[in-house]
Amino acid sequence: MDAASPASPSSSSPPPPSPTARASAVSPMTTISRHYFGGDSSSDDHDFYIDIIENMQEDYGMFVWPCSIVLAEYVWQQRLRFANNTVIELGAGTSLPGLVAAKVGANVILTDNAAREEVLKNMRQICKLNKVNCNILGLTWGQWDAPIFDLHPQIVLGADVFYDTTDFDDLFATVTFLLQNSPGSVFITAYHNRSGHHLIEFLMVKWGLKCSKLLDGFSIMPPCKGASLQGNIQLVEIALDDQKTKS
Repeated sequence: MDAASPASPSSSSPPPPSPTARASAVSPMTTISRHYFGGDSSSDDHDFYIDIIENMQEDYGMFVWPCSIVLAEYVWQQRLRFANNTVIELGAGTSLPGLVAAKVGANVILTDNAAREEVLKNMRQICKLNKVNCNILGLTWGQWDAPIFDLHPQIVLGADVFYDTTDFDDLFATVTFLLQNSPGSVFITAYHNRSGHHLIEFLMVKWGLKCSKLLDGFSIMPPCKGASLQGNIQLVEIALDDQKTKS
């Protein structure tokens, strides 16, 4: 999921607080952060906001990572593309990108590791807090449980999912299956560019995928949001490589 050399979760410290005003404290380590979209992305000028329940002491799926903020902003800017489409967010955690997709009219399925019940529970609470109707699904990368066969997304989202290199192959297996299950679909991800970039490129070739768009994550950010983020964040669109598929 995040910064200069891809590492296991134990080698990365939690991200800094989200670059938004804290709305309230639910418990000593649980807060609700507010994220604005549209207008100037400020409390005085916005189209809507998303409130996220975060707990800095819990699992790394319980707080908003910088790449999630970048990907959510991209969803907002590409909102016409998302409206009325089926969207799946992988490793959703606090689910900011998926919630923005729901706000702009997408049919959204939020997923995270089936064993992380606290994360899935928090996702349900966040959906209720924001009055959005998203399906919540436990989906573990690389495992072929029955529900995955019924998923046919036009767009797959993943924020900071390139975090632990031991998960990369399972992630690409799951992404490839979903793209093959929905011809013409795309995987959109934002991630910190670590030394694992070459591994990502290798696995894309292995699984018959190609990069169809590559952006500097900061290039799409409003100044008020970008100034609070750190790192080398890339935003990538990945699709099936038709030439590989045909061969």
